Amino acid sequence: MWLYLIIFFIPVLFYYNGSAIRQKQTIFLACFLFFLAVFVGISDMLGGYDRYIYGEVFDTIADITTRKGNYITSGSFLFFNGEYGYSLLNILISFITENRYIFILAITIIIYLCLFLSLKKYAENYPFALILFLGLWFFFSFTYLRQVLGATIVWLSIQYIIDRKLWKFLAVMFIGFSMHNSAIIFLPMYFIPIKKYSPKTIIGIALILVVIGASPLPNILFQFYGDAAVIERNNEYNASGGLRIAYILESFLFLYFIIRYYKTISETKQNLVLLNMAIMFCFILIFFIRSENGGRLSWYYIFGIITTLTHICCQKKRSHHHLPIIFMGVCLFLFIRVYNGWQFYLNLYPYKTFLTDGFRKGDYSWERYEYDHNYDHDKFYRALFRLNFNFNGLKNNGD
Repeated sequence: MWLYLIIFFIPVLFYYNGSAIRQKQTIFLACFLFFLAVFVGISDMLGGYDRYIYGEVFDTIADITTRKGNYITSGSFLFFNGEYGYSLLNILISFITENRYIFILAITIIIYLCLFLSLKKYAENYPFALILFLGLWFFFSFTYLRQVLGATIVWLSIQYIIDRKLWKFLAVMFIGFSMHNSAIIFLPMYFIPIKKYSPKTIIGIALILVVIGASPLPNILFQFYGDAAVIERNNEYNASGGLRIAYILESFLFLYFIIRYYKTISETKQNLVLLNMAIMFCFILIFFIRSENGGRLSWYYIFGIITTLTHICCQKKRSHHHLPIIFMGVCLFLFIRVYNGWQFYLNLYPYKTFLTDGFRKGDYSWERYEYDHNYDHDKFYRALFRLNFNFNGLKNNGD
């Protein structure tokens, strides 16, 4: 646990020990996110079920690459129904490595690179934004690789929402959608008018969504969404369970502070787009209050929460001095809550990298999902790096 707490308190220390100029030092943001990418990427299957199934699919595709097989006839593009971008990414990486650990590391680095580009552009205080990221989303980057990748990609389209460039927005959206079909939920963001809506309107919509969320309607919508991720559990988006009190508390907590300090949010186009993203995050959480994992659909808007709360909390106003402490406490609570809640399934402790052979005793995920026990004894028994491109076919006969 202490290892993870140290990670959490690094940006806290930078927040309290840095000048206003240092709070936006790109070098700190880049180094810390690179460290997180490596920390997550080299962990030994700490993502549980999802990492094992992604690893198995990649190994299968890498085997096709090794024997120079046909990806189409082998059904490689059917592993992820309609998500051909992710299948293509698997194929491209398989030309570099056939090892699942290097594959997962590569995907993780891409995720954190996209996150870096967005935070660098839109966050007003890097340490505080990182604190919010750690509390709200960090642990999900261990396991839900495709959906997290899709979210960080669509955030690259925010500038095109601000600039009203529809085709460029749709191009980036398509890439995110091709990684995980759930990214389609970000599409309406472009068509939300860029303006401040009255607090009464926001509260009214939130209350209406509570009623709708408690009804069977979300479950009906899930029937259309259920096949978006063919390899994931069949019932993970089922919305017919009990009320998720955590969703209600989290969404209304954020809405309360956003509305409480609504007037302090400057009305630039950028801030308004991010503000509306934050409100959409809360609305989606409320709408899916009966879903065990439906809140994952709100992830595409969580960047709005991170940037908007950073904007509110880091203003140099006397009335705001208590806000950073409040949200650091909230994030620390959420951080510890997820860690404790996931300990059984993901076995986050003891932390182990793939740089050493063996496996963690008592690891529930390994016992149930390990598909290739050769990895138990030699993590690198499949090629780490290779370049097997065939350039001969590109040469002319006269060369």
